[in-house]
Amino acid sequence: MLVSFFTSLFVSITAIPVIINISKLKDLMAEIGVRSSHEELTPTLGGVAIFAATLIAYFIWDNPNEGHEIHLTVAALIILFFLGIKDDILILAPNKKLYIQIAASLLLISFGDLRISNLYGLLGMYEINYISSVIFTTFIFISLTNAINLIDGIDGLAGSVGLLSSLIFTFLFFELGLFAMATLSVALAGALLGFLKFNYSEKNKIFMGDTGSLLVGFLLSFFSVKFVAFNSDFIYNPNLGNDSPILVILILIIPLFDTLRVFLLRIFEGNSPFKGDRKHMHHILIDLKLSHGIATLLLIIFNSLLLLLFFVFRFQFANNVMLLGLFISFLIYCLAGYLLSKNIDYQKIDRVQYTKIDKLKRLQLVEEKKVSSRLKDPEVD
Repeated sequence: MLVSFFTSLFVSITAIPVIINISKLKDLMAEIGVRSSHEELTPTLGGVAIFAATLIAYFIWDNPNEGHEIHLTVAALIILFFLGIKDDILILAPNKKLYIQIAASLLLISFGDLRISNLYGLLGMYEINYISSVIFTTFIFISLTNAINLIDGIDGLAGSVGLLSSLIFTFLFFELGLFAMATLSVALAGALLGFLKFNYSEKNKIFMGDTGSLLVGFLLSFFSVKFVAFNSDFIYNPNLGNDSPILVILILIIPLFDTLRVFLLRIFEGNSPFKGDRKHMHHILIDLKLSHGIATLLLIIFNSLLLLLFFVFRFQFANNVMLLGLFISFLIYCLAGYLLSKNIDYQKIDRVQYTKIDKLKRLQLVEEKKVSSRLKDPEVD
């Protein structure tokens, strides 16, 4: 597992500079728009390195207890990889992206029979039938995958959430003896750590793009469903827990809370929940003049504190009581977003708002910025 982690880290750090250079040469850069938190044209194919680093680090081993479901997961990842590449370069219609995500999810759910069939007594529900479990599990895959995509709006957030989550899943799978799952999870962690080095960089910045967010989101969905499904035999095995759904929600609480909060706000305002805006918590923190690093750190601290509270009190409360605690935490999260957003004067925010600029114009803007930098500082090469 350690070798997998460092192999993935090495591949990621080695591959990303090459991807950055190719992206700049071929003008494969992120568009700048009203929802952007950046004012520089930035390469957006970091997901290519995450994909390569994770799979190389995982497949160098003959992993024990691998199972057919991991093979299907890799097949689904390849489908999503090409979906992400096409979307990052050409932009796909949202409905086409959704259909392909559903197909990739059903590939694993149907052929791998990976389903959540037990709700562990949440709201009085335990076993659920096959059709309901397939629909529910597909919903989880699509929701989590897109939730990761939606928080990928500032430097470090999606990568940090993915890194924290994959490290926790590594520990959980290792404790359960699921060593192939632990190796895949730690390989993802190494790839994301390497990516974050460049995502936070000023001179060699890169975004993970839809390629990266789809892959990271799908893998975290896979880990979540696998962990919950594996623990469904908790009645017969003292090593398993009956609170795995609560733990999974807490591990991924930032993307889940933020997506739910934004969707509810949009619906309340009479807009489509899928219409983009700057109501995400990370956008609010950035508009309050916090740096990307500080905004990400605050959200990760919030996630970590809730996880810490869970591990302190997990044996003292029933699942439904902890679910109530999650609901109260969500209300506090929404209240914090409301109070913070009241302090923002959106009319005074100076943001670059040029969209749909053709390639030639974008290249001209890059050259103009270089000339401007040289005039301000003649020593700048």
